[in-house]
Amino acid sequence: MPLHRVSIFIAALWWGGITALSFLAVPTLFAQLGNPAVAGPVAAKLFSLQCYAGLLLGLALLVMLRRGNEQGGPPNGATMTTLGIVVLGMLLALLQEFGVAQNIVTARASGGNLRLWHGVGTAMVLGQWLCAGAVLWRLSRASPAR
Repeated sequence: MPLHRVSIFIAALWWGGITALSFLAVPTLFAQLGNPAVAGPVAAKLFSLQCYAGLLLGLALLVMLRRGNEQGGPPNGATMTTLGIVVLGMLLALLQEFGVAQNIVTARASGGNLRLWHGVGTAMVLGQWLCAGAVLWRLSRASPAR
């Protein structure tokens, strides 16, 4: 049971971090600094840190969910679904950090399609947020067996 409670806490940190950063910190940063050329690099650094945090928290969840299997055998279907959602969130973080973020920097420097890459990046952050929320929702159900 303690592993289950810790996994809920980790999922809450993952979801809460994305929520605070994406819906509070970054919009406040742009509103207060007023200049996208100043706010953009700071926001990019925050999103980069969030991606790495998401990867570490996701890895911790994968380990804990696998170890928390009380039967000692292969994970059941619900656990496999939750594991898949964690992996999807982690993949989105990797793609955002090593694909989309670089294209945003390149587009900004070369006059490329910045709007497109910002849209893709926003979709990936939203996808990570939904994955983290789904994991938190699934883990916090009344039954500890996932």
